[in-house]
Amino acid sequence: MAENPDRIEVLPVLPSLDIQETFDFYTTLLGFSEVVYRVDDYLILRRPDMELHFRLTDDRTLCERTSVYLRGGGIGDLHREFSERDVPTLTPMAVRAWNMEEFYIHDPHGNLLRFARIPKG
Repeated sequence: MAENPDRIEVLPVLPSLDIQETFDFYTTLLGFSEVVYRVDDYLILRRPDMELHFRLTDDRTLCERTSVYLRGGGIGDLHREFSERDVPTLTPMAVRAWNMEEFYIHDPHGNLLRFARIPKG
């Protein structure tokens, strides 16, 4: 599939208290296997159709107040994959009051990953 050169991508930058711990969690448990960039205070990881950036901080409250909303049709497959990987903070999928089917994961520093799709059927 040819990439649309006019497409605008939104790439969140999440805070990390420890770049190595972030790397380990996202690569081992969430399948972000492609390292795009890594230095002491910044990390970019990618998996098919997703890219996340991380910057080092020493403010835990910043992590605990940060979230990212990832929406798309492949969310059910992701939930199955994360279940098989035994992601410790994985929630069940549920249809929320705003009519989105969602599941959540907190990373080791408190960042909230919210995955969603329009409910099927």
